[in-house]
This record gives sequence, C-alpha cells and structure tokens, in this order.
Amino acid sequence: MIEERFDAIVVGAGMAGNAAALTMAKRGLKVLQIERGEYPGSKNVQGAILYADMLEKLVPDFREDAPLERHLVEQRFWMMDGKSHTGLHHRSDDFNEEKPNRYTIIRAQFDKWLSSRAQEAGAVVLCETTVKELVQDAYGKVIGVITDRDGGEVHADVVVLAEGVNGLLGTKASLRERPTPDNVALAVKEMHFLPRETIEARFNLKGDEGVVIEAAGTISAGMTGMGFLYTNKESISIGIGCLVADFQKSGETPYDLLDRFKKHPSIAPLIEGSEVKEYAGHLIPEGGYNAIPQLYGDGWVVVGDAAQLNNAMHREGSNLAMTSGRIAGEAIFQVKSRKDPMTKQNLALYKKMLDDSFVIKDLKKYKDMPGLLHIQSQNFFLTYPQLVNKALQNFVRVDGTPKIEKEKTTIKSFVSARSWGGLFGDAFRFARAWR
Repeated sequence: MIEERFDAIVVGAGMAGNAAALTMAKRGLKVLQIERGEYPGSKNVQGAILYADMLEKLVPDFREDAPLERHLVEQRFWMMDGKSHTGLHHRSDDFNEEKPNRYTIIRAQFDKWLSSRAQEAGAVVLCETTVKELVQDAYGKVIGVITDRDGGEVHADVVVLAEGVNGLLGTKASLRERPTPDNVALAVKEMHFLPRETIEARFNLKGDEGVVIEAAGTISAGMTGMGFLYTNKESISIGIGCLVADFQKSGETPYDLLDRFKKHPSIAPLIEGSEVKEYAGHLIPEGGYNAIPQLYGDGWVVVGDAAQLNNAMHREGSNLAMTSGRIAGEAIFQVKSRKDPMTKQNLALYKKMLDDSFVIKDLKKYKDMPGLLHIQSQNFFLTYPQLVNKALQNFVRVDGTPKIEKEKTTIKSFVSARSWGGLFGDAFRFARAWR
C-alpha cells in the first residue's frame, strides 16, 4: 500500500469527488483519490444531464475532448395518467449557441474522462479499492483511511467524503446520520440503443441536438416520484424513481414501475424497436435543504450526494455535486496555503463558501417542497394528473354535447374527487413552498 502522506484523500470518483480531486491537484496539493470500481465511472451506467457553466469552472476547454452526447434544445414536462399526458414544451434555437448550456452525457464515459483530467493535474487515483473505515486520532480527528488492501492504512491532512448518498464511512465514524428512507429515492434506468437517424426523426432533431422529457403523474402509482427520458447520440436513457419510503409502504417494485412507464402510449413509440443493453438502480438524495447533514469536522468534509446536495424541484444533481467538490477543494487549499491545521473551525470555510453559492441558496428557497410532495403524494401524483388530463380531453373532444354541460362535468369531477377547500389548500401550500 502507499506509505507516503497526502495533503488530501478523496473517497469516491463521481462528479463531486473528481471535482474536488481536480481542484486540489491543479493547485499543487498532493491528492490521493480512492475508487472501489474498476475505473472511475464503472459503477455509473446511466445517462445524465451536464450543466456547462459548472464544468467550465473546472475545465474551461472541456468541449474540446469531453465525451458529450447531445446539447439540449428542447425540454418537455408531462403530467400523465394511464393513457394520456398533458405537456408543457419549451424549444428554442437559442440553445444552438456556440457554447451550449446543457448536454446529455453517459456517466461511465464522462466520469472516466473527468478523472483523467484530475490525474493529468497530478492526482493519484487508486481503483478497485474499498475504503473500510476512517482513521481517527485519540481526539476524534480524522487523519486518514483504512482500505481493503494489505497494509491499507493511508494518512492525510483531510479526507473528502464523496462516497454517494448511501456511503457508510461517515455514519460508521459517527460523523453524520444515515439518510432516512423518506429522504432518498431509488431510480431505475435503462439504456435503449437505436440508430442515430431514428432518434433524430422521432424527436425532430438535427445534428447533435437533444431533448429531455420529465414526467409525473399516475406513472408513479401515487408515490412521490418522476419518470424521465434523455436522448443520447445512439441511445435513449429512460427511467423512473420514487422515494424508498414509498416503495416500502406500497409494495411496488422499481422494475414493474419502469416496465409500465415504458409501455405507456406516450412513451412506447419513442423507444419502439430499441435494444436494451444496460439496466441499473441508483440512489438519489431527495430530502433537500432540511436533510443536509453536518458538512465538515476535524479533518473531514462531505460533498455531493453524500451531503444530500440535490435540487429535486429542478432535477439538478450533477451541477451541485461538481460545485460542492470544487468549493471543498478551494476551501482546503486556502486552509493549507495559510499553513493552518485542518480543524473543524478552519474547515468551516467550506460551509461558508457553499452557503454563499447558488447551491445552498436554491436548496433553501425550496426547503418546504420535498415534505409537501411527500405528504400530499396521492393528490399530486395520482388525483390531480387524472383530473387535468380528463378536463383537457373533455375540452378538445367535440361530440355534440353542449360546452356548458362539459364544464359542469369537469367541475363535478374536481369537487367529487376533492373538496374545493382541499384543492385550493394544496394549491396554496404548493405556491408557498415554490415562493
């Protein structure tokens, strides 16, 4: 095992871990990054959305060689019932700009590429290695890690925990609580391969243009969750995720939920004839601001999904992960450059810098939203989608029935399904949480 001492050890090679390792290595710190997979990204088969602004702060020239799939020119939001959907679409040629704002990526390829940039900057990356526990001195300060390799104890001034939402190192060392089932979602995803020209024809695309569909409604069987579909160059990423607590209560299985989503009349034609080559499950932090754990302590900081940094309302995760990793690296460098020890007091700089960024400001703004959607999940993900789609179908169907009668039928449906007081109450609470 490596015997030298490091300035920092980063546990994990996902978005947050790679960002932290790259930031510190570029500034001359001696960094060891430990990844349990065969290579960085090997555990991430799913597709994702990449936000260019956050990556540019790490790698300004990333567009030259990063493994990007498609730049997004259209966003679709669907409210679905069993046979239909009501949608809001936004498509703009402005997104065909010289430096596009959002891209679809395949994580296995992207994480490997971003890790290579950290290695080029000087970081030492050790793969196929599991960190079993943190090493603490007599006063509880983290001073290194113990791995599953022979003589696997390695020391450093600070350890960056980028181990994902279900990482056990911090919990095992009593540094933070393990996330509860109502703060974590389980998403299942598949990669459906199709010829490039087929994808472009079905989604009205040209060149490297891409589309994202995000859907909510009865597809989650009354549970708090969403479905999604991303277009890649020669594949489509499709999946659905719901709170772990809801899966426990309902008895629904993730695979059955995904299977029904794929068979929905609005989705099935988009993936018809595709070849499924990859299937995976992934835990996603969904608790928002109120679920953020202690982010720093004596000799350690926590970043990305392990820190519950995910904006569920705007479906943003990778940008928060990269930003938190970068800020952690910058804070550690500042402490190191002052030749100060990596104490809890000094590492509080990371929390201050994160509080001043969009990450915490956005999460704090929507801090009440996760709880509202969980408590009112039957209304928001079952009752209201059914009513909205039924109302729209009545509106566009012409069958000789007077419009006044159709309006009465629609109003009666809303009243019978839920009292007006309850309906307006939910609308008020939703608007207040959105404020």
